[in-house]
Amino acid sequence: MKGTASAAGSATIVNAISTGKGAAFAIDLRVQAEVELEEEMSGVTGKVENASEDPLLIETCVRKVLEFYGVVEDYGAKVKTTSDLPTAVGLSSSSAAANATIIATSAALGEEIQSEKAINLGIEAAFDAGVTVTGAYDDASASFYGGAVVTDNEERVLLEKFPMDSDLAVLVFLPQDKSYTSDVDIKRTKLISKLVESAHDEALSGNLYGAQTLNGLLYSSVLGYSSLPALRAIEAGALSAGLSGTGSAIVAISEEENIENIEERWKDEASEIIVTRPSEEGGRIENE
Repeated sequence: MKGTASAAGSATIVNAISTGKGAAFAIDLRVQAEVELEEEMSGVTGKVENASEDPLLIETCVRKVLEFYGVVEDYGAKVKTTSDLPTAVGLSSSSAAANATIIATSAALGEEIQSEKAINLGIEAAFDAGVTVTGAYDDASASFYGGAVVTDNEERVLLEKFPMDSDLAVLVFLPQDKSYTSDVDIKRTKLISKLVESAHDEALSGNLYGAQTLNGLLYSSVLGYSSLPALRAIEAGALSAGLSGTGSAIVAISEEENIENIEERWKDEASEIIVTRPSEEGGRIENE
């Protein structure tokens, strides 16, 4: 009994940590999960492609699905994830891993899990594993559905969904350091909550580019990141740019003709620059 699935990473439009309301869009970098269930096995054993990352999240996701279908006592499991996404830089690697694992486990059981149930099981697993502060419903929804989403994370409600232009480029500036969401000083982010609400309003009205740039400037200021990479990208022709998640990645959205200009502005400060695209495709079963 095997299942294979994948889900998209995502980038921030509005970070929900300050207000409980967020927005994000899917990017064409994915996490793939392979789940194998065996009746003679007990427990869940997980393996992450990057051995420095803890498999607790994906192991918890498998258990959540087995519990949901009432078969947790019937099967043991092995789960393995591989990823195009760098971890702990703000590109929703945890949400993508959770979604992919939930879908793959359901597929291994011969089931097709309902979308919101899958997202919520992944969020519950993320809380249990200690890898989220808000539940990241915005990131999880973008990863699962594709496109851009605007959400109320506290109520777990999808407020609006927008298509993203897949002809645009997404450039990701990666500095040297990683940032784990669970390490963020929540109280400090409350200082900018009124302004973040304005960014969320802009996203809800469809001004995704303006919302992303404003959000990035705001969170960079309270989390101690430089805003210069985002501003340099905009100077080089990007439609928008800003901090993704709680960092450390800066994500710019640009027309293809400006990719080289942005890379030139970033090359001296980045440890890596990734060029990808928005994704309209979210979570999917891979072995059908």
